[in-house]
Amino acid sequence: MPGRHLTDHQMRLFMKLRQEHRIEVAAAKASISRATAYRIENNPQLPSQVKTPRGRRRPDPLANIFDAEVVPLLEAAPGIRPVAVFEEMLRRHPDLSEGIRRTMERRIRAWRAINGEEQEVIFRQIHEPGRLGLSDFTNMNELGIKIAGQPFDHLLYHFRLAYSGFEHAHVVLGGESFVALAEGLQNALWFLGGAPLYHRSDSLSAAFRNLDADAKEDQTRRYAELCTHYGMMPTRNNKGIAHENGAIESPHGHLKNAVRDALLLRGTRDFDDLDTYRGFIDEIVSRRNARYGKRIDAERAALQPLPGNRTSDFEKVVVRVSRSGGFTLRKVFYTVPSRLIGHRLRVRLYDDRLDVFIGGTHLMALQRGRAHASGKHNQVVDYRHVIHSLRKKPMALLQLVYRDKLFPRQEYQRAFEALLDRLSDKQACKTTVELLALAHDRGCERELAEQLAKILNANELPDIVALRTFFAPDPAQLPTVSVRLASLQGYEALIDAHHLEDAA
Repeated sequence: MPGRHLTDHQMRLFMKLRQEHRIEVAAAKASISRATAYRIENNPQLPSQVKTPRGRRRPDPLANIFDAEVVPLLEAAPGIRPVAVFEEMLRRHPDLSEGIRRTMERRIRAWRAINGEEQEVIFRQIHEPGRLGLSDFTNMNELGIKIAGQPFDHLLYHFRLAYSGFEHAHVVLGGESFVALAEGLQNALWFLGGAPLYHRSDSLSAAFRNLDADAKEDQTRRYAELCTHYGMMPTRNNKGIAHENGAIESPHGHLKNAVRDALLLRGTRDFDDLDTYRGFIDEIVSRRNARYGKRIDAERAALQPLPGNRTSDFEKVVVRVSRSGGFTLRKVFYTVPSRLIGHRLRVRLYDDRLDVFIGGTHLMALQRGRAHASGKHNQVVDYRHVIHSLRKKPMALLQLVYRDKLFPRQEYQRAFEALLDRLSDKQACKTTVELLALAHDRGCERELAEQLAKILNANELPDIVALRTFFAPDPAQLPTVSVRLASLQGYEALIDAHHLEDAA
């Protein structure tokens, strides 16, 4: 019988040494006694082979229920969670101890390993340079980003090359859409300087969720045309199978963690404007790409060359300007200059803006609005578009549908509310409209808002006459300066005189 403290390792070492040395020498080199060496000679079994297995020290708490009740339950509902089985057993047998939960979970896991259903196998792929690029969207709301103090509801479009790990991120203001995908993808490809052979995305079900059958077919066609323009073969992973897009799903989490850490170092999650936040994201992504600079440079050489120009990353829509001084698009009302009433406008709908054209002439860019989550209509209003008409009908402000969106800054709304509390409706509306007109005519929107804040904080009401004087001069009272242009004959006389002097 081997010694009490003899290990399998010592015994194997002794038996190996015994082949070349006498028993005493082999015992010394294996650090065992001669007596133990002689016992091994008589019984060469390993200690682990002769050790008696430890038996159960207490009765099996699942002996009466596992085969009789738990197994039939697992067979009838293969996807049931172990905790649900445990709770069901407690309901059936109140005398069971709650301390057997881990025992039941281990027993169920062992049973499923032998008798359970086959599971899906993930096949790891070899990524070649220049072959595969992936796109996906990820929600950033959990990070609590704010723009000018307001919560910022947004997504990130995320592009990645599978081989080198090159990344590109683009802030998306609305939900998943073809426009957001096309803009983000093209920005990534042009920044990268080439295109991969294949482009993989998810099923794009979120982008097509609210579209009818014809619109879905049109978007699918446009996506195929986008990939064809860059010589990429479009591929999609199966719906609900996230690991097929694993080369970008996992980096989503890494990118969010990098943004979270950068926000902690920055000390605030509030940004002055959208451009500042976009620059913040670009800086983080650039730092991440710098770690893979050599691999990215190597993959760039394997990418396809880009075409001569970008393709459209917008939707084309034709709208008609109504008598309300604007048009409605995707449940959002946009104001435009009133001279456009009755005209048909061509609109290029981007993720964050609208480019408005009349014929082939670009008129303006409007910030894109979004309908409320409840489906209620929204408005994007520029008071400069309607102020001239509102001055003629100031009482229209009182019940105006988009009144709250008319005020360019919070101070103007505060002034209107203070005027309503202390003056008649007519006086309040007239004064507020004149304040907006003053901001428009004198080009002092921000400065006037600062003055209104001081007045309201002092619990006073704005005096339109005093404010007009403060922001003098009045453009209408400026003198007219007439400039008399000299006659061309005078210049000719000067030239002739100069020539005579040179001749003399």
